[in-house]
Amino acid sequence: MAQSGVRLVYGGGSVGLMGVVADSVLAHGGEAFGVIPKGLFTTEIGHPGLTELVEVGSMHERKALMASEADAFVALPGGLGTLEELAEIATWSQLGIHAKPVGVLDIDGFWQPLLQFLDSAGDAGFIRPQHREIILRITDVDDVIPVLSSKAVSVAEPLLGLEES
Repeated sequence: MAQSGVRLVYGGGSVGLMGVVADSVLAHGGEAFGVIPKGLFTTEIGHPGLTELVEVGSMHERKALMASEADAFVALPGGLGTLEELAEIATWSQLGIHAKPVGVLDIDGFWQPLLQFLDSAGDAGFIRPQHREIILRITDVDDVIPVLSSKAVSVAEPLLGLEES
């Protein structure tokens, strides 16, 4: 990310996989922008060395600010919070709230059960083909930026629900 001049926008923690990503971006001279809700700074062990760390009042504010600051979204392997954020950002795309690329980094098939579920839901008529295509499968970390960049959409004005208030 740092070599490509891509700023990291994430939840602001210093632990786990995203903490490692933030440390690497910073160590290579990149920028890391974190958004953390009040009260979670100690729980999530907020990252003290970020380029910028914004504290907001709620998880809803956190996700809205991260979405407005990001140019694209990629879910790394993770747990329930990752799954919830991926589902919400994909739904926002489906509803036209944003037109930014959304992907999963499917290392060692981590996301295969979810992708198979989405395919099954599409086959059953619950997800339209164009909506199933919202979540891109990326299998190599070196392909994340090129794939998401190739799917980027230029938007002239703020999208519904994410404009500054």
